[in-house]
Amino acid sequence: MRSALLLILMLVPGAAFVAMAQSKSASPRPLSARGLYLTEGNKPDRARATKLAAFAAGCFWGVEAEFRKLPGVVATAVGYSGGHTKDPTYPKVCAGDTGHAETVEVEYDPKLISYDALLETFWSIHDPTTPDRQGPDVGDQYRSAIFYFDESQRKAAIASRDRLAKSGELDAPIVTEITAAGPFTKAEEYHQQYVEKGGIASCHFRRKKAAS
Repeated sequence: MRSALLLILMLVPGAAFVAMAQSKSASPRPLSARGLYLTEGNKPDRARATKLAAFAAGCFWGVEAEFRKLPGVVATAVGYSGGHTKDPTYPKVCAGDTGHAETVEVEYDPKLISYDALLETFWSIHDPTTPDRQGPDVGDQYRSAIFYFDESQRKAAIASRDRLAKSGELDAPIVTEITAAGPFTKAEEYHQQYVEKGGIASCHFRRKKAAS
């Protein structure tokens, strides 16, 4: 669906503006102290001890929407990580020349939600066995990846991956990239909280165990 949408926006003059105009809200939510977009009920608070996590699991519209539902998630933003060029944009990333993955940065309160809980959500909403693909969306920007911010996150990510691999739930090997977080470039404004603005998320699923 994302590939078809991109083709339409490229071929039909003004289609991008029409799609954005159909949103329920043209403006993203207020920013947290870390510069991400606050979730419902949260306010900017520089004294709050929050942490960052970052995940790529296909189309970032639906991934962001899932994380924003979790109690303890303070703010999020969608953007581009893991690439080899500066100043990535949506058209450049979709062209496949930048090496970036569509990524969601998650700001969370570790007193209210653990990093392990975030990992469980990550594994449950996408297929970590399909290289550079989620459903009909194909390209390295849709790859599965965890970008860790410290050693404890790295160890937790590896441990959670290994538990899932040994669980027997998956029919193929996990191909998820686990790598240190690097530069993160926020995506264009109309991508931020796309689902909350009235857009439709697609190409995501829940593992049978997580859904039961």
